[in-house]
Amino acid sequence: MIPVVVVDDVKQAELLADALVQGGLPIAEITFRTPAAAEAIRAVAARGDVLVGAGTVITVDQVDAAVAAGAQYIVSPGTSRAVVERAGEHGVLALPGVVTATEIQAALELGITTVKFFPAGTSGGPAAIKALAAPFGNVKFVPTGGITPDNLADYLSIPSVLAVGGSWMVKPSLIRAGNTGAIADLARDAVALASEVRHQVH
Repeated sequence: MIPVVVVDDVKQAELLADALVQGGLPIAEITFRTPAAAEAIRAVAARGDVLVGAGTVITVDQVDAAVAAGAQYIVSPGTSRAVVERAGEHGVLALPGVVTATEIQAALELGITTVKFFPAGTSGGPAAIKALAAPFGNVKFVPTGGITPDNLADYLSIPSVLAVGGSWMVKPSLIRAGNTGAIADLARDAVALASEVRHQVH
């Protein structure tokens, strides 16, 4: 499970990292949706106890900025050859976004076998992933967008789903308020729920 995070300043990022570690979910996708993204990634990466990546990466310049800040993986809303290739040049994992068979084939041509399925909730959800997984048996999906505790099991029960991205445990209002206790609790609950689903599946 990957918390998808929007932060407005570096202090929020540091508090958020504390909360995620406390909640047993030491991973974050910090999105390039605010000017603070690169600085926030740098602060979290410097801790060494959180697997931090950059989300909403849509340009080569953003790839460079993210990697320079310490991002360990790159996530894009769509599939861009330039972004994937630049991430590869840096030796960093790229997770491009797809919703169609054509986009999956484009990712495969770039050597990518794990893709982000985005926006999951409005692109057919679990049924669409199952349909796409049939012809693309070697592809793993990370659905993001519209994932909640109520539908988490529907996604995680699909064998081709490697992980899910979600933001319910890192709500912007909680981050702005510095409510690390609530974020830690939500992260802990999310981990427990995901573990329960995976245990039932396997």
